[in-house]
Amino acid sequence: MNKHLIQRIFQDFKNIKALVIGDVMIDSYYRGNAHRISPEAPVPVISVTQREDRPGGAANVAKNIASLGADVYLCACIGDDNKGELFTKLMVEEKLPTAGILTVSGRTTTSKTRIISRQQQLLRVDEEETTPLTFAQTQEMLERVSTLISKHNIDVVIFEDYDKGVITKNLIEGVVQICKDKGIPVTADPKKDRFWSYKNITLFKPNLKELVEGFQMKPVTEPDISYLDEAFDKLKSEMDISSVLITLSEYGVYYNDGNTSKIIPAHMRKISDVSGAGDTVISVASLCLALGHSLELASQLANLAGGLVCEEPGVVPINPLTLHDEAAKVLAV
Repeated sequence: MNKHLIQRIFQDFKNIKALVIGDVMIDSYYRGNAHRISPEAPVPVISVTQREDRPGGAANVAKNIASLGADVYLCACIGDDNKGELFTKLMVEEKLPTAGILTVSGRTTTSKTRIISRQQQLLRVDEEETTPLTFAQTQEMLERVSTLISKHNIDVVIFEDYDKGVITKNLIEGVVQICKDKGIPVTADPKKDRFWSYKNITLFKPNLKELVEGFQMKPVTEPDISYLDEAFDKLKSEMDISSVLITLSEYGVYYNDGNTSKIIPAHMRKISDVSGAGDTVISVASLCLALGHSLELASQLANLAGGLVCEEPGVVPINPLTLHDEAAKVLAV
């Protein structure tokens, strides 16, 4: 791709309207210094100097999309608890719409609290509920999805699945049918529990670990093209998906659109934190596909973006200026 195309892609992102469906959470960070060991147990005592809360999970995908300039809407579920109130407050602060957020009485809002000292994560504490939504709650989610798609003329729908119970098989089938009727591409970042439920979608984006678990394949240290092509053939035949984009950690990404397959190597980075990289990859790839670009181009830009966010501590969205400049430097020919 040339610099003119790269510039046009970033301009065109502003014309896209995306809908993200999935599990949301609060990413909390306690940062401080550890100068002594607790007298109560052989663990460090952290003197907290900073606390930060961020909307995470599917909300981080929404943040990535908004950061790239596109309009984004989010359909998700929170509990009627203090963390749910905090999540809504964080969404408002991020200037992200909350009309698609369903509040469920008695449900626990997911949160992940990380204890960090000197840029090293010492502990993570999770509070969550993974019980699947009821049929009635799923139908309410589906109604909100349908309303958002119709009201805002959505260009692409993204499933961001963290196995917290919000995305059910019925919800996937209902959304896919709505999008099929309207000609809207559907992309999915899956997890283990519903790996095989994402049938008839446009782009399927597992990471290598999720692929191995989903297929119960023999794990590999360094995946080769034949290993991944075989997996695509099975996905194509059993799920009737159009294309795949598989993130391979330090080995880059693999893509297959049914005609061409390739492993795009990762760019050398000083890795600080890999959290949230998959959110960035699915965000960039989905926007590129919504614009009608090839999977190869989408994979190249998404691979670059995923690496860039790994240089930042914590879960952060992609910086569009950094990505644009890096793309112009690395991808332009």
